[in-house]
Amino acid sequence: MNLPFVEAPSLTSLTSSGGCAAKLGADILAQTLAQLGAEDVPPELIAGLNPPDDAAVYVVAPGLAIIGTLDFFPPLVDDPWTFGEIAAANALSDVFAMGGRVLFALSIAAFPEELPQQTMTAILAGARAKVREAGGTLAGGHTIRDAEPKYGLAVIGVAHPDELLRKGGAGPDDVLVLTRALGTGLLVAGRRQGHPAASAAAFDAAVDGMRSLNRAAAEVLVANRVKAATDVTGFGLLGHGLEMARGSGTRFIFEASALPALDGALDLARAGIETGGAGHNRRFVARSFGLDPATAAELVTLAHDPQTSGGLLAAIEPAKLAGVEEALAAAGVSSWRVGRVEAVPDGESPGVVLDC
Repeated sequence: MNLPFVEAPSLTSLTSSGGCAAKLGADILAQTLAQLGAEDVPPELIAGLNPPDDAAVYVVAPGLAIIGTLDFFPPLVDDPWTFGEIAAANALSDVFAMGGRVLFALSIAAFPEELPQQTMTAILAGARAKVREAGGTLAGGHTIRDAEPKYGLAVIGVAHPDELLRKGGAGPDDVLVLTRALGTGLLVAGRRQGHPAASAAAFDAAVDGMRSLNRAAAEVLVANRVKAATDVTGFGLLGHGLEMARGSGTRFIFEASALPALDGALDLARAGIETGGAGHNRRFVARSFGLDPATAAELVTLAHDPQTSGGLLAAIEPAKLAGVEEALAAAGVSSWRVGRVEAVPDGESPGVVLDC
């Protein structure tokens, strides 16, 4: 059916922030969840709030676990199809970060009533295409009225309980490997502010990464029996690294000079651009964060930068490292060694360190 053309407002003009930079700060979220207290959970629920992980996991039969997650946010691009793709890729990533296979997804949408129907259709169509690429089906959803548009997915996946990727699976001497360059928050903020470092080419490269799936990377990790991984999104590299360190009772040492950055991201950081989400990330890690004072300020900013649909961070045993890197390259997945895992000295707590 051909719909009459209606001039649409730019999606980002309807929002104050977009992508995972709009997430409630990790510092506030941690305090909020702490008020819930301990709760009895069935033994079949092997991943949930305590300890936190990328998705909930429930064992329904021997060798079969169901994975459930949801994620949504305001637009960070103006093209509606691309927004649907990015929002879907970001939500699907939590299933891949757990080592799972996507079964189906349900839309979570909030749209202004005056938003043209073509725009809403394009957002949903972009998301549907990405769910299909992930091997699943977009099977329905729910939509409400809201002055600020928002879109995302609830995703259901499946995995073998013994093959899950967990935040708490890291061990001393593991090598930290990242599968996507950092800086999406900086580029989105810089683009909104019209900074020349956030050029069209740099922003388009960031968008290409955000609309990409973590499926191939996750399949390599599972096939090589890697046990520890997460996806790097709104809490930044250090925030998500801290979650993994706490879950495994270890210390994550990140090498600042090894962190991969998207084109333009470090220039934006040097110019003092930073999202509001980055401020929350700094507060979240502050008490568990060690910093080499010689580390360049722009690399500290990059490490705190909230990512939208970022890559996977994996802790890999040294004996498996070469095989994993070779398999990632064969699958067309870029990867960088960004640090290592250490045991926590007696009397100290798990944490993250940014080394020069």
